[in-house]
Amino acid sequence: MREKKIYPLAEGLTTADTFAVLGDAQKFQKHKHAWKVWRALKGFGCVVYPVAEDLKRLDGSRVYPNLAELTDKVTVVVPCLLTERLKTLAADAASAGAGSIWFQEQTWSQELQQACDSAAIKTVRGCVLQHVSYSRLSMCYFNPCYWHGLRAAKVPAKRYAR
Repeated sequence: MREKKIYPLAEGLTTADTFAVLGDAQKFQKHKHAWKVWRALKGFGCVVYPVAEDLKRLDGSRVYPNLAELTDKVTVVVPCLLTERLKTLAADAASAGAGSIWFQEQTWSQELQQACDSAAIKTVRGCVLQHVSYSRLSMCYFNPCYWHGLRAAKVPAKRYAR
């Protein structure tokens, strides 16, 4: 049996972490950001759970209605909803046992940062979609996602062999 390789993703997060991607039916079913994040993390071989209260199944996978259903299963929560819908995110993530929240573009706010700090949850900011895997070429690399553009200073361009 092949040993699973572990790759770094962002600020201490690796492919060994387990992820919960928060979205809603529209963001998962219309192949928007939540669906793309879920697929990208699965492509790296991560254990990923989709979470949406108004959806039962997604491409054959069970969708969990909330983070409480994932208690002690996830280490990282990836919200793909606007900040208005994330009021209790820090408390929900802490009660589910997650130690980190990976904020996507437009999901972070100062209030959420303060709630995470008081709950002792590590915050990471940046887009999951900057990480791309090409399994046919048996290599992975960091690539600017289509939202940031090639010259964005916040998106590192690194290459490494798989």
